[in-house]
Parts: sequence; C-alpha cells; structure tokens
Amino acid sequence: MVRASVLTLALVAMSAQQQPPPRYVETVDVTSVLVDVRVLDDRGAPLLGLEQSDFQVSIGGKNVRVQSAAWVGGRPAPIEASVDAAPAHVPGVQPRSGRLIVFLIERNLSKGYAYGLMRMLEQSRAVVRGLASDDRVAILSFDTSLKIWTDFTNDSAVLDHILERGVLHESPPLARGPLAPSFAGRLDSQTARRASTMERAFELIGWALEPLPGAKTIAFISHAMGRMNLIGTAPSAGYEKARSALIDARANVFSLDFTPADSHALAFGLQRVAIETGGFYAQSLDFPERPMQWLDGAIAGYYVLFVDKPEGSTGRRDLSVALTRRQGRAYATATYSNSRQ
Repeated sequence: MVRASVLTLALVAMSAQQQPPPRYVETVDVTSVLVDVRVLDDRGAPLLGLEQSDFQVSIGGKNVRVQSAAWVGGRPAPIEASVDAAPAHVPGVQPRSGRLIVFLIERNLSKGYAYGLMRMLEQSRAVVRGLASDDRVAILSFDTSLKIWTDFTNDSAVLDHILERGVLHESPPLARGPLAPSFAGRLDSQTARRASTMERAFELIGWALEPLPGAKTIAFISHAMGRMNLIGTAPSAGYEKARSALIDARANVFSLDFTPADSHALAFGLQRVAIETGGFYAQSLDFPERPMQWLDGAIAGYYVLFVDKPEGSTGRRDLSVALTRRQGRAYATATYSNSRQ
C-alpha cells in the first residue's frame, strides 16, 4: 500500500514536470482614438508648430481630451510639434517614408469642360514636380468606368506624361507588376473597369488603400458627383459604402472642381465627400490656381492627434476639430465610429 502511494506521488510529480508553464497574457485596453488633421492658414499654407493644446476635439457633441499631437509630413515642423510621443499601444504614427497621393480625374472633354480639365491637369504637373523623391503618386481616371494609369510610383517622367497627354489622348497602359507601396494586390484593371459609378470607384479605392500605413491624399479633379431628384441633389447609390471605405483607409478627399460656373447643383456631392473625409472643396473658375495651391499645402503634411476614447455604445457619431489659439482651418473626418477603434 505504501509502495503504491509512493508510485502515485511519483507519477503526479512527473506529470507536473511535463506540463508547460502557465502563460501570462498582458492585455492593454485601447483608450485612444486616432484623428488625422490637416491645418491650413488663410493662404492655403500648412500651419506648423502646433501642440496638443492648440486643438479642441469633440465627438458626439462632447469635448474629449487631446493626449498628444505629432506632425507627419514632408516639411519639418518645429520640435514642439512632436515632443509628445503618441501612445505606444495605438498604431498610426509611421516613420517618415514618403507621402501617398492619388490623382482621381474625371475625364470629360465635352464643350464647356475640356478647358477647365486641361488647365487643372497642367497645374497638377507642377504639383507633382514639387514632390520629394520618396513620395509616391498613383493616377486613376473615370469616365464610364474606373481606369488605372499607374500604381504608386515616383517616376516623374511617367507621371508627367500621363498628366500631359495620357488622360486626354491615350488609353491606359497594360498592367505592370506591383510596386511598393501598391494597391494592385487589391485593385486591378479588370476590377476597376467594373466600377460604373463614381461612388463604386471611391469604395474600391478606399478598400485598396486601407492596408497602407498613414493618411493618404486623394486629389479628386471633377465637376460633379451625386444625382438630381425632384427636391434637389442627393448622393447616388453606394455613397455610404464609399464614405466608410475612405474613412477606414484614412484617405482624405480634396475635391477640385473645374466646372465653368460660379455654382452648380452637383457641387453638393463634391463638397460632401470632401467634408466627410477630412478634405476640402475648391472651385477654379475665378481663381484657377487656388485649388492646386491649397492642395499643395494639404499635401505638405498633417497632424496625428491621439484623443481620449469616448464612452458609450458603438455607432457613428459626429467628430469635429477646431483650433484654440491659432488662426487657421482644421480639416478632419466628420465622423467617428466606435466599432472601428
């Protein structure tokens, strides 16, 4: 009986030695919300040197504490702008590795629109020529469907040719091998050509951009978005999916309107997609150089704010960002969704 007890104890000891040690898993509650903000002065130049105390952020109508503010961009900001490190448990602030810019061009060569489009393309060439060597540009166009002219590249000769002649007079080139960074793994030419509305085009672009790090700029050169109905203008079908995809991708749309008119009904769609994704709307009739000047300022960089996560149930809520001590305009996405953080 004693021998059996000793054997039993020995087996228990051996079993304990063979069991793996207990695992300790550290969990960290995500208590921050990331907000990308582009800030321009009244001339369209980026406002540098801002600190966390320069921003006021509200979500769902309630102010939330700004934990930190960091400048991300091609032009250096004074050191005060980035002294507060972003919380380590929240991704989003990436090392400087070049800006990602998409030119989405609505191709319309009909009478009344062709001149404005050509003028905007010429100004786009100047913007591209002023980019840094590590910036990457992709060019897409839309007429009856979405077309890919080039994936992200810094080949200035390729980009200049597309903007000067390609979009106006040629057909998109055959697909090339994916570059880095690239959205070709998610968006290819065949998939793009099946997008028969601008809303579907934006949805695909947002979905393709979402895995790439940091905020992205979409220069939307167009003259209309949405549809007319009996009571005015309204978003076309698929707009909500497009908006959500763009916000998830941290893609700010800057609507650059080349319509030869002081105002027009379908500017509503251009204005809405810009406001709701953190960009702006600019009209080129009276001041043809202004849209590209402001775009150049927006491309220069942005602030990444980390703010306290609001309490409450999931769902979409209004988000707004204002400046507290400096004169300028802050551009940020107009909505916050608790389910996305």
